[in-house]
Amino acid sequence: MGTLHLVRHAQASFGSDDYDQLSPLGWRQAQRLGEHLQAHGLEVGAVLCGTLRRHRQTWEGMRQAWPSLPEPVVWPGLDEYDSAALIEALHAPCAGDPHTPEGYRAHFRLLRDALRQWMDGVITPRGMPPYEAWRRNALEVLEHARQQHAQGEVLVISSGGPIATLVGHLLGVQPETTVELNLRLRNTALSEVAVAPKRCALVSFNTLPHLSAPQHRDWITYA
Repeated sequence: MGTLHLVRHAQASFGSDDYDQLSPLGWRQAQRLGEHLQAHGLEVGAVLCGTLRRHRQTWEGMRQAWPSLPEPVVWPGLDEYDSAALIEALHAPCAGDPHTPEGYRAHFRLLRDALRQWMDGVITPRGMPPYEAWRRNALEVLEHARQQHAQGEVLVISSGGPIATLVGHLLGVQPETTVELNLRLRNTALSEVAVAPKRCALVSFNTLPHLSAPQHRDWITYA
């Protein structure tokens, strides 16, 4: 039996002009995860990574601490949905300054609403496929794992949306529950999936063993 180690990317630059790059803390989170996995003897045979810059940079940060980590295979189905396009499709008032607690909460209230409407086919965000097509693309990584990686350890670096979609599929939950799984995922959180030729099964979800020490408590982030 093999294992997929699903990693949500490290903290990106929420509220900046370019979200798709790691923050200084995000780089430290990624390096710390690499240190932890290497110290615990994980022998990764393959890495799958989305096309986004924050995915690649998370791998780069991990590799700084873990030089033997393999070069990633780019897998577009691991890319996140476009949150800006989703919120724009609601035609809702601006959420306000995302750097304030009120603006931050308002942003994610709008995102939760937009995700539910996209899943239900109520809105069609600009430049995005229908939800079911996006979902099928995300789930293809499980079929690939069953066929190619039913033995060994595989690291998968992605975003909250695809990881929650994979987890929700394995658990058989409703789409609205997948939204809640998505919005609870923490940066560099690990989720494990056991892989066999005929099926995949969830082992763990949203864990942060590398940030469990008191000195890393303020490194735990969500965006």
